[in-house]
Amino acid sequence: MSVQAEEEQAVTANARSAGIEAGAAGVPDAAIGRALGDLDPARLRDEYVNQGSFLYLSEFLPADATQRLIDAANALMPEVNRNFIPGHKAGGSVSRHTIDRLQPYIAELYRSPKLIAWLEKITGDKLQLSPEDDPHAYALYYYTRAGDHIGWHYDTSYYDGRRYTVLLGVIDDSSCILDYELHTRDENKPDEPGAVQYPPGALVLFDGDKLRHRVTASREGEVRVSLTFEYVTNPNMRPWRRFISNMKDAIAYFGFRQVFRKALQSAIGGARKTGERA
Repeated sequence: MSVQAEEEQAVTANARSAGIEAGAAGVPDAAIGRALGDLDPARLRDEYVNQGSFLYLSEFLPADATQRLIDAANALMPEVNRNFIPGHKAGGSVSRHTIDRLQPYIAELYRSPKLIAWLEKITGDKLQLSPEDDPHAYALYYYTRAGDHIGWHYDTSYYDGRRYTVLLGVIDDSSCILDYELHTRDENKPDEPGAVQYPPGALVLFDGDKLRHRVTASREGEVRVSLTFEYVTNPNMRPWRRFISNMKDAIAYFGFRQVFRKALQSAIGGARKTGERA
């Protein structure tokens, strides 16, 4: 068997193990294949490691895939849940649960076997999809009013393992900047500040527990929409951490109805399965 055939077989096996049918991910997976094109994973892996688990690509998604995300973001505008935390953040969010119902292309892109395999090469970790009840697994974030922003923070993992964040630029008619600081958790290296204004189709990848970052405030008349994908190394979460995570998501992002309705449905489903096994 050729090396290429072995790689394709491995990708298919990974997709099946994650509950992904090849046909369902076909179109997005083809777009990712074109995106990876001439990218050198070994060089990008070195860049990622040298920057303390951070990578920025100003061009990643093909134009047609980017346009599909733009169309989806515009279509989901009526579904945006606005949130405001004084001194920390203001903006809008659409969770994976709404995306699943109305714009499944995004979910298919998130599950792309080619994307996951490439991310594994860059991070050096075996990655898994976030659990179905995690509203952050893939979500859209909207900055549509003057002052929309998010302050300095880490994408803290409440899971037993690591959580990796992928940011994809969707719409950027704004002056917003992603400010970040590298190496803040490495005592052997000085903090290294940086900033990017990632355009539609751009990609940012980082370990959520290692990158301190923020998004600066938007101005009147500006619109910015970004898409996040979250992948984990261990999908298990302790109950008290789940409660904290759900409260944070309900208050700061998606609203109590969205977060706790899905959490309750998941708990009921788990209880039924346990009863069936008993």
